[in-house]
Amino acid sequence: MDLLRQKLTLLPEKPGVYLMKDAQGQIIYVGKAKLLKNRVRSYFTGSHDGKTGRLVSHIVDFEYIMTESEVEALVLECNLIKKHNPKYNILLRDDKTYPYLMITEENNPRILVTRQVKKGNGKYFGPYPNATAAKEAARLLNRLFPFRKCRQLPTRPCLYYHLEQCLAPCVADVALDVYARMRKEVSTFLKGDQSEILALLGGKMQTASEALQFERAKEYRDLIEDLKRLGEKQNITLNDFIDRDVLGYAITTDQMCIQVFYIRQGKLLARDSFIFPYYEEPEEAFISFVAQFYIERRVWPQEILLPPIESSALSSLFPITIPQKGRKHDLLEMAMSNAQTTLHDQITLEVRHQSETQQALETLGEHLNIPAPNRIEAFDISNTAGTHTVAGMVQFIDGKPQRKGYRKYKIQPMEKSDDTAAMEQVVLRRYARLISENAPLPNLILVDGGKGQIHAALKALNELNLAIPVAGMVKNDRHQTHGLLDQSGNPVALLKSHPTFYLLGRIQNEVHRFAITFHRQQRAKDMTLSALDNIAGIGPKRKQRLLRHFSSLDDIQRASIEEIQAAGLPQNAATMIYHYFHTTVSEAPV
Repeated sequence: MDLLRQKLTLLPEKPGVYLMKDAQGQIIYVGKAKLLKNRVRSYFTGSHDGKTGRLVSHIVDFEYIMTESEVEALVLECNLIKKHNPKYNILLRDDKTYPYLMITEENNPRILVTRQVKKGNGKYFGPYPNATAAKEAARLLNRLFPFRKCRQLPTRPCLYYHLEQCLAPCVADVALDVYARMRKEVSTFLKGDQSEILALLGGKMQTASEALQFERAKEYRDLIEDLKRLGEKQNITLNDFIDRDVLGYAITTDQMCIQVFYIRQGKLLARDSFIFPYYEEPEEAFISFVAQFYIERRVWPQEILLPPIESSALSSLFPITIPQKGRKHDLLEMAMSNAQTTLHDQITLEVRHQSETQQALETLGEHLNIPAPNRIEAFDISNTAGTHTVAGMVQFIDGKPQRKGYRKYKIQPMEKSDDTAAMEQVVLRRYARLISENAPLPNLILVDGGKGQIHAALKALNELNLAIPVAGMVKNDRHQTHGLLDQSGNPVALLKSHPTFYLLGRIQNEVHRFAITFHRQQRAKDMTLSALDNIAGIGPKRKQRLLRHFSSLDDIQRASIEEIQAAGLPQNAATMIYHYFHTTVSEAPV
């Protein structure tokens, strides 16, 4: 603490970023400040409640980096959060990436749906919060505009050329100004102006009808109807056809909810809610969120509406508008109101869920004659006809899945190979490891199966001199949770409407999902390796490179020579793989 006090006296009165560390030297929090001296000192003066108090109790040291401006500090904060993933920061995990429409920057461009934004790859439109809407828009655009459809240019025109949906660059050069004109028309269409395209399609429908080409006329009519439906899916909120996001927030003493409205082409398409704890002033937490949100996405709409904030740092980075009145202000108020309601509902649901979960754990303990098992570990074995046998273990603490505690196991060869022997092996390996690491043991072990699996788990525990309760989760013929067996293999009477039954169902479904996913991954890897075994010059290292780069054998089969080279293989090896799959594709293992 003396070191901290001495360092606090040296803090400069300049903007910058500070990094809080725990006793292990791990960075647990990153923040920015207009004045480092005032901001960092505030953590160590006065009293702090709740989550902020827990953060401060773990701080034993800090570092800081001075910057020339608050804007630089904001960008640096985002980069450091992304690099270190601090425990107490707002972490925008990328489980939800939205799709964009992209016109590729190729000699013969394509229209694609992508979730990755990379500079220089093409022109992007979006994001589209609704993936179905993005795919539908791409489908319509590909029918309307004769961009290239093939991933690799064939040697002769394909069906799209004969349908007048491709200019056949495979056999004829296409002038650059033709693609430039189509790009402009797509941009106009995606900005909401469909009048020219509808008029063009109407004229083509009339011409086809007069030429007695009724099937072609019907196709144009269907296209017109699809376009109108796409435009009528949402009510117009603003009639300027500008893409904009609206962000509002609400807070409790330690939780913040941010609501994001996505308005595209003047239409409200969707919304998102983000709820997280915060450890600084609410406005600072909000600014940090907005910076991370858009820096992560790399692209942003033409306008971002925010509530009043004192900092001007965001305005230097993004097209920020703070509306004071009018329709934009009404939208902002609506976002703020929705954030407040969402936060209230979330807290209410959490309180109810915690109560139900605790009730479920207490009832489970009563049925098994043990204290309420707040730390549960569940095991499942997965194989295909005795091959590729693996096990999965999931961990639930206080009734919630703890994914950091999940473990995968490849079952080692045994004299007797069956599910019970595999269960005995994996339970033995798991708890021998925990004993050696002096790690916490569970209050209850659940195994997916009946008496055989329970007996196997108990046998492994006896070898380790452990007395951990074991119970079995039984499925019915439809592979749904049916009941529970106690340590002696006797059925436990549980009402199917009781929270305990729902909790067991969640645990059983989760461990089954986890185990079978790992099993499929291992089986797919072995299948890929066996296919690559037939190619001369492809040894173990090159196979591993291919497996790391491609997700499946199908992806390798579809890849071009250049894409195979991108996996780290030389051109001659990539050429051999390409020709193997394209000359013997009917004989290649699948």
